Amino acid sequence: MPRLAYLGPEGTFTEEALRLLDPTAERLPCANVSAALNAARAGDADGAVVPLENSIEGAITTTLDEFAWGEPLLITAELLLPVQFSLLARPDTEIVHVKRVYTHPAAITQCRAFISRELPDAVVVAAPSTAAAAQEVSLPGSPYDAAIAARIAGEHYGLVELAADIGDRSDTVTRFVRVGPPQPLPEPTGSDRTTLVVFLADDHPGALLEMLTEFSVRGVNLTRIESRPTGDGIGRYFFHFDFEGHITDARVGEAIAGLHRVCGEVRFLGSYPRADGVTTRIRRGTSDDAFGEAAEWLARVRAGQV
Repeated sequence: MPRLAYLGPEGTFTEEALRLLDPTAERLPCANVSAALNAARAGDADGAVVPLENSIEGAITTTLDEFAWGEPLLITAELLLPVQFSLLARPDTEIVHVKRVYTHPAAITQCRAFISRELPDAVVVAAPSTAAAAQEVSLPGSPYDAAIAARIAGEHYGLVELAADIGDRSDTVTRFVRVGPPQPLPEPTGSDRTTLVVFLADDHPGALLEMLTEFSVRGVNLTRIESRPTGDGIGRYFFHFDFEGHITDARVGEAIAGLHRVCGEVRFLGSYPRADGVTTRIRRGTSDDAFGEAAEWLARVRAGQV
């Protein structure tokens, strides 16, 4: 039974994602993303489950930075979790009595319309997580009347649901990843994703184009690109890439090797099955067979067999 760290406390969307990724795992709640990943690095857990991006809010920058600077970890699986917020309160509370609401800033952003429409006079206070908000509201004497959190948080902390699915968009999804220490990679499935962190060797005209060209000329399709500051001054950035394919694919391996040649550092974060099941598109001339045939042809030419 693996022990997996996650962004706690109990009742977060991350716990829900962990339950779906590995229902049998022992769960270790942590105070924040950094603590969850450090538990995996230190061996206090066999791995961790953390959020990576949200379809409304975009990338989870803490997770991106931890992958770039911390001890190496590999992504082994991903999950797309529909995010549905509920308004939770202590039993016998009515929505008309809700004057102070506690929740995570991301939930405030994603539930603006409901708050404006149903709680126009309420004060909304930012919490460390939606589950922490639910936990606080459940305490006797809490200064807050309600929390915006996942329904699972209400089940954990004995709260009732005053309103369900209160997000501004019903199709909001958060992408979670399971990570662990360096280990054998999942086998390629034909529906895979690879993730990298890339640092520039130096700042010069066309540096980003050089990186993108390594993907383009080999028919590797990017699914996400993010820039993050290095902290070394204004205008200094490193880059996160997600793209279709597995590192064992010839086109993907050559693209990563090309980046290694022209960039200051390339950190490989894993090749793993895509949660959406989308089959990788292979452009003409970029299949493994095409790369193999080209290598054989080059060998013959170099041997003078023209």
